[in-house]
Amino acid sequence: MTERKLGWQARMARVACATLLVFGAGSAHADQFGIQLAPGVAGYGVKKLDLGLVWDPGLQWWHFAGFHFTVVGEGHVAYWDLTEKGASHPNIWEFGVTPVFRIIKDSGWIRPYFEAGVGVRLLSHVQLTGDRTLSSAFQFADMVGVGAQFGEHQNYQAGFRFQHISNADIKTPNPGLNFSEIYFQYNF
Repeated sequence: MTERKLGWQARMARVACATLLVFGAGSAHADQFGIQLAPGVAGYGVKKLDLGLVWDPGLQWWHFAGFHFTVVGEGHVAYWDLTEKGASHPNIWEFGVTPVFRIIKDSGWIRPYFEAGVGVRLLSHVQLTGDRTLSSAFQFADMVGVGAQFGEHQNYQAGFRFQHISNADIKTPNPGLNFSEIYFQYNF
């Protein structure tokens, strides 16, 4: 038991050291936070207004052809307004987090990027109409998008995202929803 416990502790110490090295490399860059506002629409009369808090730790990998790879973290609170006749719950709340991976231009006043991410969401209600339900409050939210960061101090961002929300067949039926969103962001 003692040898097994020491082995576990040694593995944990290695993981802790590796984590410190990874985050230590990122701490050389200044963290940046932003506020994001994203209106969107989906089928079945669903309109969405999403408020996001974004954390950019300033990590950069794989510089190539004037672009680099990075990751940002996003936390979201969204309000769904169901306008379809017969909506069971015309007001639904969505809460979640998403790591977003980007390929972004290294420099310039305007820095275009491509992005993708998969996060988790929790919904306040799952019944949209009498014959349409998302089955579980726990959902996955995957998205792809394009956008640009711009301004003298890179304080502004705008973009378009296609987002799919579903529970990955954890529970059926699993119809999911597809949102088209535009977003605007201010970085502090």
